[in-house]
Amino acid sequence: MKTLSIALRIFLLFTILTGVIYPLLVTGIAQVVFPHQANGSLILKDNKLIGSELIGQKFDSTIYFSSRPSAIENNPLPSGGSNYGLKSAKLKAQVAERKSKFIKFNQLEQNAEIPSEMLFASASGLDPHISPEAADLQINRIAKARNFSNVQKQKLKMLVQTIKESPQLTCLGESRVNILQLNIALDKLK
Repeated sequence: MKTLSIALRIFLLFTILTGVIYPLLVTGIAQVVFPHQANGSLILKDNKLIGSELIGQKFDSTIYFSSRPSAIENNPLPSGGSNYGLKSAKLKAQVAERKSKFIKFNQLEQNAEIPSEMLFASASGLDPHISPEAADLQINRIAKARNFSNVQKQKLKMLVQTIKESPQLTCLGESRVNILQLNIALDKLK
């Protein structure tokens, strides 16, 4: 009976310590040190919530940069990829269809080299980034759809470079562009 009493007290102590005190402490520190990130890296436009830096959104309009394909239509609830293997006939058909659509949508030459992130969905289905190269392939379409002058088109090219994020710690990952942030900045471009 004494052993059971000791075990229950230890269980209660660690439940309070690891289930209440520690999470509250970590949450409090995060709110003070990293409030933007702790609250979901939310993006507001005119005091209205329009998304998060961390979750991709679908953009189909010719006047905006297109985002990466998503196997779950950018729905954060199921979060996941298609799980098709590289030898899957369905995956090969999807990639061929995505390539054809990207080339046609952006009025590119049939033999244009398309970055892989525009052909394959990410593992989470929520990736908000594309490569600067994929963004550059869309500049002519956007400039034409918005009736941009050559000066505005050059500003658009510079905008992509401005929004571009470097690899984390200069060596982890690749350069990338957040599509939501880029499209918000695009709307402000004069």
